Amino acid sequence: MESGRVFDEKDFLSCCGSTKFAQEMVLAGPFSDCQQAIDAARDIWFEKVDVNGWLEAFATHPKIGESPSQKGKSSASANWSKGEQSTALATATDSSLQELVEWNARYRQKFGFIFLICAAGRSTPEILGEMKRRYHNRPLAEFEIAAQEQMKITELRLSKLFSVTVDAAPKNKAEHATNIVTKAGEDRMSVIGAHFPAASEVSVKLPSPAPPRTRPPITTHVLDTARGSPAIGIEVQLEYWVGNEPPSVFHQNIKGDWIVKARTMTDKDGRSGPMFTQDEIFNPGLYRISFNTGKYNPDGFFPYVSIVFEVRESQMWQHFHVPLLLSPFAFSTYRGS
Repeated sequence: MESGRVFDEKDFLSCCGSTKFAQEMVLAGPFSDCQQAIDAARDIWFEKVDVNGWLEAFATHPKIGESPSQKGKSSASANWSKGEQSTALATATDSSLQELVEWNARYRQKFGFIFLICAAGRSTPEILGEMKRRYHNRPLAEFEIAAQEQMKITELRLSKLFSVTVDAAPKNKAEHATNIVTKAGEDRMSVIGAHFPAASEVSVKLPSPAPPRTRPPITTHVLDTARGSPAIGIEVQLEYWVGNEPPSVFHQNIKGDWIVKARTMTDKDGRSGPMFTQDEIFNPGLYRISFNTGKYNPDGFFPYVSIVFEVRESQMWQHFHVPLLLSPFAFSTYRGS
């Protein structure tokens, strides 16, 4: 493809169904290559498109098994949506498909928009597990995650748009759309929840309620072992990892981010303030508690201490007490009760 190729608003709408996004991409172009377009798309999507634009884009994804509507969208977008359903359906059984329908209806009823996910290499049980995990997010946090998933889909489609090699000018718009969707092997990102009926279209059997808690799911305290007393006034931050792969200090190119869940401070007993409500279901995954030990011990060896631990799906209703035993030149931790 030639450098600086000019795309129109309809081209960008096929990548992301937000009208504002498409208009801003036209204004930002032409782009010399795909990476330049992706960089611009990220800035536009997260900085210039508002909440209504995000919801507009979410709503353009069709239901699974349904012929994508051509109304208000390009044939390229419809064909891409159709292709992006195939991977999920290939691993689905009747029972898992029905469970996805039920959970998607419950998800949509809670959040008001469809479930979006990058399903690259994931089986239907894995997708279902992710839907269940994300269902327990706070609405604002889940809205941001859905927007991040939409951006992944947009990046994939921009790559497709730029990868088209046209031997001759298309004779008509239909031929142009056909050229765009030729690479079947690129169907690595699927939008799963959007492809299932809404709550009003199915008979939903909701899962049984979880048992009540007697205390918040994650707690901590800090003991100053050098002084033999609680460590008062230490800043504490709890974070949750959001990404397709777990973070690792040994592999630096993993995409994802730590999302702050709570900030608090230890009291006169060395205990942190609440980081979850008592009845809140918290997601399985990786958590990180960080302590501002440098501020507490200015002459100590550790400017801060971070403890990373994993909560498995079978442990969602267990209690995790993760204390810090601290001195200026040593620390330890354990899972307490």
